[in-house]
Amino acid sequence: MIQLHYLPGAASMAPHIVLEEIGCGHELLKVDKAGGQLSSPAYRQLNPNGMVPVLVDGELVLYESAAISLHLADSHPAAGLLPKLGSPERAKAYKWMAWLAGTLQPATNIYFYPERWADSAEAIAQVKAHAEQRVMALVPQIEAQLASHGGPWLLGQTYSLPDIHALMLCRWTRNFDGPKAHDLPQIRAWLQRLLERPAVQRAFALEGLPAPWF
Repeated sequence: MIQLHYLPGAASMAPHIVLEEIGCGHELLKVDKAGGQLSSPAYRQLNPNGMVPVLVDGELVLYESAAISLHLADSHPAAGLLPKLGSPERAKAYKWMAWLAGTLQPATNIYFYPERWADSAEAIAQVKAHAEQRVMALVPQIEAQLASHGGPWLLGQTYSLPDIHALMLCRWTRNFDGPKAHDLPQIRAWLQRLLERPAVQRAFALEGLPAPWF
């Protein structure tokens, strides 16, 4: 059975939702972060970076949220979470997954871990403030994409992996001091549509995430 090592609300959320969407049997293994599991030799054998998520699928061990989701979508094509291989729509899905994982998510990581980039309390606060500004300078690209086609989802009429990953990252802005992703009207309506999906509801419930969710 597929196993997903996760932390509630963390970068494991997107693969967790994907697992709920495809409906395959899986086991959720909550990581004991406070107990030091991320630094343990056993966990570092799974992910040398000491982060979540990790997916174990037989002999296959994967880390990196986007890679896990892409693998799950490819291995369960009936779920329809990616457009047809070789199509322009598939290329656009890759673009959004790469942008979310390679541009937006790193900016959010700086916000949550500013001490990795500075030493003094003053410098840490400045790094965090700049990261928040950077994230909210990027998020309007999601707003613009949703407004550009009038469809309910990022790629238009079809729900796909980029919606799931963007949901996770937009959620991470909920405690920003300034503007948040859900303040943008297109994003706010899109998030509500996402919350209506049974798979999203199941994942949130299983991770024990309290409201407000955004």
